[in-house]
Amino acid sequence: MTTRKLHYISGVTMTIFIGLHLLNHVWSVFGADQHIALMHSLRYMYRNIFVETVLLCAVLIQIISGLKLFRINRKIVANNYDKLHVWTGLYLAIFFIIHLTAVLGGRFFLRLDTNFYFGVAGLNTFPLNLFFIPYYGLAIISFFGHIAAIHVKKMKHTILFLTPTRQATAILLLGFILTTVIFFGLTNHFHGVTIPKEYNVLIGK
Repeated sequence: MTTRKLHYISGVTMTIFIGLHLLNHVWSVFGADQHIALMHSLRYMYRNIFVETVLLCAVLIQIISGLKLFRINRKIVANNYDKLHVWTGLYLAIFFIIHLTAVLGGRFFLRLDTNFYFGVAGLNTFPLNLFFIPYYGLAIISFFGHIAAIHVKKMKHTILFLTPTRQATAILLLGFILTTVIFFGLTNHFHGVTIPKEYNVLIGK
């Protein structure tokens, strides 16, 4: 199987999980308790040895194949969507490395539940949020940008008067909207976030 095919299959697998993960984050607009309640429901699907192993393998394949494809494709881009495809892929690979390391470290070494509070501790603490806001924001936008770039390449038909390029633009716009909604729910701007003291280790307290 080619690197490109492996990358595609692992990407589809991860997209299903990421879609559920982003839905969980959108749910934060209803409060931390609602976010955690939905998270527990979703964990019945993916927090088991089989699904977690598949997801971990998919992430590792995505990182390795993505970096390899970046080296191949970065000098042969033909248009702006090709550039978007290549550079969002690079950012996502870097993000997955950092994020996976942090989540596994929090779970197995710090013995923390990697729930709502694990994710928002840095987002709601200055000056750490100067890193975490662009770090998470660019990850979400890169995810939708990557999908938009792939959509342009594969979609050949107009839908509801939207050309493939305009469809891709709509996907990107959706990414920006969801990023705004998610940050609205995960920060103090909406209902306030109080970090439990066991998560203070994440922010140096």
